[in-house]
Order: sequence, then C-alpha cells, then structure tokens
Amino acid sequence: MAPLEHLQVFQSMHSSPHAQLQRSAELGDGLAAAVWSNRDDARDYQAPSHHTLSCYLAGGTGTFRRESQHSKGAPDKLCILPAGHQSAWVINGEIQLAHLYISQEQFALDAVHLLDREPRELELREGTFLDDPQQAQRFRQLSQLDWQEPAERLLSSTLAHGLINHALLSQVGRREGLRLTGGLAPSQRRRLREFIQANLSEPLSLGQLAGLCALSEYHFARMFQLSFGLPPHRYLQAQRLRHGQQLLQHSNLPLTEVALACGFASASHFNNRFRQAFIGFTSSGLPLCV
Repeated sequence: MAPLEHLQVFQSMHSSPHAQLQRSAELGDGLAAAVWSNRDDARDYQAPSHHTLSCYLAGGTGTFRRESQHSKGAPDKLCILPAGHQSAWVINGEIQLAHLYISQEQFALDAVHLLDREPRELELREGTFLDDPQQAQRFRQLSQLDWQEPAERLLSSTLAHGLINHALLSQVGRREGLRLTGGLAPSQRRRLREFIQANLSEPLSLGQLAGLCALSEYHFARMFQLSFGLPPHRYLQAQRLRHGQQLLQHSNLPLTEVALACGFASASHFNNRFRQAFIGFTSSGLPLCV
C-alpha cells in the first residue's frame, strides 16, 4: 500500500486547517488506519485509488453530503467510500471519526479467499451513514488500541480484517452488465490456489503454474492477473508471507525453518520481505507476529 501521506482521503483530511490527526498507523497487509477530529469544514474526495471505511466516534449530527443534505451523521454511523468514488462533505460542529484505508490489491486477495470470486466481478457499494452495530463496535475497539504497541498489533490486524470481511459479505455486489472475458475458469482458480498452498516451500515457476491450466506463460500471466487482481509472483509472495505469519504466531519453529517452509532461501531474506509487508518488530529485530 502507498504510504499514508499518499492516500487521497488521508491527504484531503491532512490538508485541512480544521482537521486534526489524532493518530495513524500502517497495519500491514495493505491496510492503514487513522483517527481524526474535525469541525466546521468542507472536504472533497476525488476518485481515490484505495477503499475507505469510516465510522463516526463522536458528533456528526451536522455533517452531510452536498448531494444529499437531508441525511445527517451521528455517532456509530458508518460510511463506505470505494476506490474511484467522488463525494463532497460539509461538517457543521465537531466530529471525531476513524478511517480504515484498504488497498485494492488487499481487497482483491480477500475477495478471492472469502468469496471465491474474481475481484473484477465485484464492486464495493458506496454507503453513507449506515447503521451496523457490529461494524461500529469493531471500529471502536480498533480506535482504542495502541497501534504502535507490538503486543496489540495482532488484535489491530484481526479487527481490521474483520471490518473488511464484513464489508465483503454485506456490501459487495456483482458489477451490473459485466461480461467477463480472458480470465481463468473457477475450476482453474481453485486448482491453482490448492497447488500453491500445498507447495509454498517449493521454487515454483511461471511455466509450472501455467501448465496446470494448459496455457502458455504469456496468456497465463495475463489471465491470472485478471482473475486474482495481481500478478502470479505477487500473489505467491502474499501467500508465503501469510503462511509465515501463521507459523510465527502458532508454532515454535526457529526463524530459519519458518523461512524455508515459506519458500525463502534464508532467514534474512524472509525477514526483509516480512519487514516490508508488516510494520512492527520485536526489540531483537526479528519479525513481529502481526
């Protein structure tokens, strides 16, 4: 995920003389979070490259969208701002709100894992001032954690993924009028996922994966990205790091053995990749279980 300061919704808030950033953090897995306060302001979001989920923690009864002035916010009201959307907001009085920023790649990965669907089939529905007590409770728990505290990183990550999964199950629909061409068949996607999961420790090649689908490397790479939302090598690395994360959390294996089980030639290589993907480390410099 791009650094926080490069995310358009974050940028728009940060550029306001009225908004105050209370705290923020990159949570790993293409996720970032922020808690803001604001008052008597106007903010516009123009086609951000990332998804944003938000929850009003306090205030908001004087907040509305310019195109829908009759609908107002309130504590625990939720908003869903998909990538590419446009919205203009007016804030009267004081508000405090939490944001969860989600990269499109992470959203694609979760769509594949949770729904077994091609990401391009799906769209996140825009929503304004929604009522969902379960999501609001997750947001409140997340906003109360110390995101810089290693001991709380796992819970922060778990809550953030819970927010995404709930949105996928309740706010995602099939794109209207979509005619898919050029992607992999559902049976091919399942075969690839199962093969990759069973061979994370092996040095897999593009030709090997393409052979499972009886395709040339060129056509396979293009069709894989259409179906999974990211190139084969990035999908494979994401699965290896996720597997490493699970081993670090739930096993007592030395770091060298974890690295080998995830297809990395050395602990240092695994450590470097893990550091890039997940923010936060132990005082010894080893990867933190996030």
